[in-house]
Amino acid sequence: MEGNIIEKVKELLLPLLEEKGLKLVDVEYIKGSKPILRIYIYNPEGTSIDDCEWVSRRIGALLDIEDIIPNSYILEVSSPGLDRKLKNKEEYNLFKGRNIKIKTKEPIDDEKIFKGNLKGIKENDNVEIETDEKTVEIPYENISQAQLQID
Repeated sequence: MEGNIIEKVKELLLPLLEEKGLKLVDVEYIKGSKPILRIYIYNPEGTSIDDCEWVSRRIGALLDIEDIIPNSYILEVSSPGLDRKLKNKEEYNLFKGRNIKIKTKEPIDDEKIFKGNLKGIKENDNVEIETDEKTVEIPYENISQAQLQID
């Protein structure tokens, strides 16, 4: 049920976000006495409160019409944060150009922590970052943690 709600919300959200040039970062649905639907959006030009309010109003109205969530819930729309952890492959291209810190499961050239500018994820699933010394390719499956850094 939970996954189903998230998928339906994403289906409704994507055309809305595209209309405004926004990107969907994540959707969380947290069950409880008053469930929480949390939506994280990203504006490449800087996510504003106005962006969040715009999405909140539009998706709130659509959710009321579609009746995807059967009982009352709390809707939260926010930016992913300046120093967020990356959760999926798509985010490595979404946040291209940002500074990042990556920890690996296995060492690469005797190192397990890499800091630099994120260049994106390549077709071979290697994440490319440019450190002060060199450009490094890190296999996606070797990443234990990746976190954006505040510039």
